[in-house]
Amino acid sequence: MSVFKGSAVAIVTPYRREDEAVNYEAFADLIDFQIDHGTDAIVVCGSTGEAATMTEQEHEEVVRFCIRHVSHRVPVIAGTGSNCTRTAVALSRQAEEDGADALLLVAPYYNKGTQEGVYRHFRMIAEATGIPNIMYNVPSRTGNNIQPETAAHLVRDVSNIVGIKEASGNISQIVKLMSLTDGNIELYSGNDDQVVPLLSMGGLGVISVVANVAPQKMHDMCFRFFEGDVAGAAKLQRDMEELFEVLFCEVNPIPVKKAVDLLGYNAGALRLPLTDLTPEHTECLRRAMQRLGLLRG
Repeated sequence: MSVFKGSAVAIVTPYRREDEAVNYEAFADLIDFQIDHGTDAIVVCGSTGEAATMTEQEHEEVVRFCIRHVSHRVPVIAGTGSNCTRTAVALSRQAEEDGADALLLVAPYYNKGTQEGVYRHFRMIAEATGIPNIMYNVPSRTGNNIQPETAAHLVRDVSNIVGIKEASGNISQIVKLMSLTDGNIELYSGNDDQVVPLLSMGGLGVISVVANVAPQKMHDMCFRFFEGDVAGAAKLQRDMEELFEVLFCEVNPIPVKKAVDLLGYNAGALRLPLTDLTPEHTECLRRAMQRLGLLRG
């Protein structure tokens, strides 16, 4: 049984503007909005959740709060990756103890390692935990591409390494991975603008930034495909292209936190080095959301 099928939101973390502390009241509202509007799973403390600027204690507290507030309504996948294998093991064990349904583990960044090091990194984390592990390949951020052969070996060799969030943007690489695994890997798109193409290769869904503001549309795009309405899924993919583009006009999660605010929820502050969306891009974002029916004109 897969960790989830459909659209998982890579949820933002709201920080108070006065002191940049986590705003748990606002976070609860965002979680409830997601569950009430079709999201199939919640990924907490990912890139979009600004995990890179959290202390380890904050990271554990945010994951724990999310698990408790979701209260088994949908699966919770905890982002517990690190460029330090020991840190990733510690965060992963704590998330498992707190009740996470699965882990999302980014490829080691900065020091990176060879493909042998990447293999051993993921294997050590998996062997220290008992819940499903999903690898996260995002070389544009990490500078470290999980090669298809490495991912295939890990899925073959380690029983609880079950899937991959693919954000390389390299469709040919993804096709090769699915060939090497004979499709026996849970494939999730890490790019909102490539969901339908990855579903056509046997993908199970998306871990989505856009779902922060359009959860029902992202869910519907996946399930139209699953139900055989490929044309309908493709139309939704095309219809949202402008929103996909504008939500990445500046570094993620800068635009999406502004979009959440425009919806009337409180995404709060960004922690440096991230800065507020420019007025010009804010207006582009507002227009895109209006055209998609997410905001009234």
